[in-house]
Amino acid sequence: MQPLAERMRPTTLDEYVGQQHLVGKGAVLRRAIETGRLPSFILWGPPGVGKTTLARIVANQLEVPFYMLSAINSGVKDVRDTIDKAKRGKFFESASPILFIDEIHRFSKSQQDSLLGAVEAGTVTLIGATTENPSFEVIPALLSRAQVYVLQPLGREELTGMIDRALAEDIYLQKMDVEVKDYDTLIRFSGGDGRRLYNVLELVTHEAADGQKVVLDTAYITSRVQENMARYDKTGEQHYDIASALIKSIRGSDPNGAVYWLARMIEGGEDLKFIARRLVIAASEDIGLANPNALLMATTAAQAAQMVGYPEARIILSQAAVYLATSPKSNSSYQAIGAAQQAVRASGDLPVPLHLRNAPTKLMKQLDYGKDYNYSHDNPGNFRAQEYLPDALSGTAFFKPQRNNPTELKIAERMQQLWGDKYRS
Repeated sequence: MQPLAERMRPTTLDEYVGQQHLVGKGAVLRRAIETGRLPSFILWGPPGVGKTTLARIVANQLEVPFYMLSAINSGVKDVRDTIDKAKRGKFFESASPILFIDEIHRFSKSQQDSLLGAVEAGTVTLIGATTENPSFEVIPALLSRAQVYVLQPLGREELTGMIDRALAEDIYLQKMDVEVKDYDTLIRFSGGDGRRLYNVLELVTHEAADGQKVVLDTAYITSRVQENMARYDKTGEQHYDIASALIKSIRGSDPNGAVYWLARMIEGGEDLKFIARRLVIAASEDIGLANPNALLMATTAAQAAQMVGYPEARIILSQAAVYLATSPKSNSSYQAIGAAQQAVRASGDLPVPLHLRNAPTKLMKQLDYGKDYNYSHDNPGNFRAQEYLPDALSGTAFFKPQRNNPTELKIAERMQQLWGDKYRS
């Protein structure tokens, strides 16, 4: 007998649960499917939110062949064989077959490279699924040829609806006498994972198959599931919640909280690279210039931890987490790049001032490229005040040194000494 999750797998966009920002009426992915102009894309989101299901629905809607590979057990040869098969099965004017790669973040660079030609030529439409940030795990050449669509965790209303639909429509459950009194415990055990929710529901309704009524209340569900509610689920919603708790403890300068949440992740078997990346990001986003050595510590710890592996890596990660938590904090660099990006989006592609332009040819020099640029090292103190922003943004201060830590106070004093009122706060 098929598992409940497979029996209840949606086959159309109207049956699909969640992700209305992508597949709702008029949403970007639905429009692409309905028009038949579908780009290659990567679905990024937590487990159990419907990445594989959505890929299958796309193939069904477009009526094209669907090829599926798992990055866990597929190599370059499997990729090439599948692409050849897709090429042979494609008719002249038909839409490209779908090549779905589950856990694409586990593909090596050479495996991802083997996809480029087929994607570029339109031999296949690639749909990748990943629980990891594609910016870190997918090679730039492939990422530039694909859209990235972010899938959100399923909400309570959506998960509750899945339970009700299964009880009403599943060929087996609809014949059983089941009363749900506690949706929240079912949802909590699922960790926001739709597939796991159906596994839990199937488990707790097992006794109803014998014809007896089953009332799903807190005590009954908990006793049947036999799980520790506090455990760390690295494939569920807690994966993100506990990672968030670790970062917020570091940001809040609490080393006790930091090592506790770190321990929860380690005990749950969390991937070393995931933890290390979180620490490196925190070192720059939340500490930054207040202690520039924090980024060096986090980067070195990430390399060392991956070199030695578990269990000894826990000591290295703990050292880094405690160091980051006890460091002075500043988000001035984080705020600066955010403000600059906002200015770019608001102002568009402003021209580079002539004196800052490169002038490698005679024509460019005749057009005044590089004219009046003053080489800083030819001046006392290796500094000469001149404009480095487009005219439309002249005088804008994106970087604002914070004065509540000694390191940035020195930076602020130096910037004020060089630039005067431009960096006065």
